[in-house]
Amino acid sequence: MQKTQVAIVGASGYSGQELVRLLLGHPHVAISCFTSRQYAGKPVTDIFPKFRGLVDAAFVEPKIADIVASGAQAAFLALPHGVAAEYAVPLLEQGIKVLDLSADFRLKSAAVYKDFYEHDHPAPALLARAVYGLPELHRDAIKKADLIACAGCYPTSIILGVWPVLKQAKNIIVSSMSGVSGAGRKVSEEYIFPECNESARAYGIPKHRHLSEIEEQLGQTISFTPHLIPINRGIVSTIYIDAAVPDPLPVYREFYQNERFVRVTDALPDTKNVAMTNFCDISARFDKRTKRLVVVTAIDNLTKGAAGQAVQCLNLAFGYDETEGLL
Repeated sequence: MQKTQVAIVGASGYSGQELVRLLLGHPHVAISCFTSRQYAGKPVTDIFPKFRGLVDAAFVEPKIADIVASGAQAAFLALPHGVAAEYAVPLLEQGIKVLDLSADFRLKSAAVYKDFYEHDHPAPALLARAVYGLPELHRDAIKKADLIACAGCYPTSIILGVWPVLKQAKNIIVSSMSGVSGAGRKVSEEYIFPECNESARAYGIPKHRHLSEIEEQLGQTISFTPHLIPINRGIVSTIYIDAAVPDPLPVYREFYQNERFVRVTDALPDTKNVAMTNFCDISARFDKRTKRLVVVTAIDNLTKGAAGQAVQCLNLAFGYDETEGLL
């Protein structure tokens, strides 16, 4: 069986590197090109020695013509917001499916995008065409889509935690903690080891960019406080919901009983149990004293929160088993 050819645009970032790791183990996919402006011309294994013996290719400049010439049938855009859209438009015109890991196509409103990202949307005509890439919510639409906006890491951890009780949910308050890789593979003083190690801090208050897609998907306003913590990868979200669900675990288990990548657990989730996996672990407790539901979720921000989710979407879009390359 001929393998599906895919390009990784922005393959040298953390999400791009995670895509390489996952796709090298995918039985039906071959990576047709690895792009990186910074490392163009250098062997992939010079930058990522972990792939020695597995990859015999060099990074190339992210040029549309070269991506098309590589035979790519799909392209993962592991790029910053605002940049991804510049590639999505010409790639779609060439008949290449686009799986965007940035925030460029997650929202339906160009005005909301401008409000949260502080610049005009670079391709507003495509917003209606894009499908939000969270398979547990939009599986059927993803199967038919040629432009998939893969859900963000914080939104994945929060939306999946709320979704089973959304009809009853009011006054949602979320406190999330994320590993440093969520900031991307860049040199910045606030993310270097001496600044992050032995420290935890809140940021993005009161209007983190991910609020926009969380609120759009949930259909209501929430309070959200993200925190940076000194681990490499992983997100834990604690979600407080005014919802009368006295025995929540059976509700969550029934709702997610057919979802391969959502695990409802008796024990409260821990990032170490989801690291390097595409799982979202969820547990919940009802606080009789406050009449409030408390839901805790854990994901790997680079896998279920980024690259793994993108591969899950690719599998749906090309008719493969949803778990291929992920287990």
